[in-house]
Amino acid sequence: MTETMRRWSMAAIGRDKLKFETVAIPEPGPGEIRVKVSAASLNYRDKLVIETGMGLTLPDPFVPASDMAGVVDAVGAGVTRFKQGNRVMSTFKPDWIDAGDNGTARTPAYKTLGGAYQGVLAEYVVFPEGWFVASPDSLDDAEASTLPVAGLTAWFALIELGKLKAGSTVLVQGTGGVALFGLQIAKAHGAKVIITSRSDDKLERARALGADHGINSSNEDWVEAVYRITGDEGAHHILEIAGGPNLGQSLRAVAVHGRISVIGVLEGFEIAGPAAPLLLKSPAIQGISVGHRRSLEDFVRAIDLTGIKPIIDARYPLEDLHSALDHLDRGAFGKIVIDLN
Repeated sequence: MTETMRRWSMAAIGRDKLKFETVAIPEPGPGEIRVKVSAASLNYRDKLVIETGMGLTLPDPFVPASDMAGVVDAVGAGVTRFKQGNRVMSTFKPDWIDAGDNGTARTPAYKTLGGAYQGVLAEYVVFPEGWFVASPDSLDDAEASTLPVAGLTAWFALIELGKLKAGSTVLVQGTGGVALFGLQIAKAHGAKVIITSRSDDKLERARALGADHGINSSNEDWVEAVYRITGDEGAHHILEIAGGPNLGQSLRAVAVHGRISVIGVLEGFEIAGPAAPLLLKSPAIQGISVGHRRSLEDFVRAIDLTGIKPIIDARYPLEDLHSALDHLDRGAFGKIVIDLN
């Protein structure tokens, strides 16, 4: 095998600080595995980290992005979870294995790949074996690379914490990665799905994936449309992806004793909404910080059983990261993948 690999790194914050370089291939130490990366998928958070740092203390130099899938290439001493040739994918918060998250009230846990820990935009990565899970048999590596953040976030919100029931109405905001996973997971569990978008074309594509109703939020008040569609009952579960003041709209649209999963910050990190529907409807409002490793393993089993196929809008070669980030800026229908094969 070659002794060097290509990767993206940055020694300072900013898109203009990204550097495409050739470095030595790392060797796995005790308890670690080396994975030949087949694909990495981008999240909106990756763009924020690259452009702003998000207030995080990053490694120096820093390799961005958190989600990858590939094949185990070498194992260190004492490794028992995986062996050479196994297909694996990363976990976003690798210290969060199950149940309660770590961290404190003063300092909640946020040690992630592509953040406090190195990222994955490289031809090889070396991490502890516990930082990986087996990839689904039914997906290729590009598809599997979309699961650790976008897929798991939707799964954790709707199934792990939301306990979604067949016949419930789920409202999904937008047509990005989390949104389309939410649509597919909800339909696989017998729910009705309403999706919002500012694009008629994207709404039509969402209907082809199984959405029961589409609302063009640039043409009408989407809350009033939800009332009309549900006979004033509202949505039992809302994936709140916009953030900011949009939470107020979700409070208006949610059913009595419904659930709002707060996921995104596209419209701002400071969320706000009226007290009256909060007090009178008594909805559960749950912040979602992706999910733990055990839930990702549950999701992998569900993927193989249900046949859910991630929606990939475009694939870019490793060297074309800037074009992929530009696409992320424009908005994707589903996921954007960096293909390293």
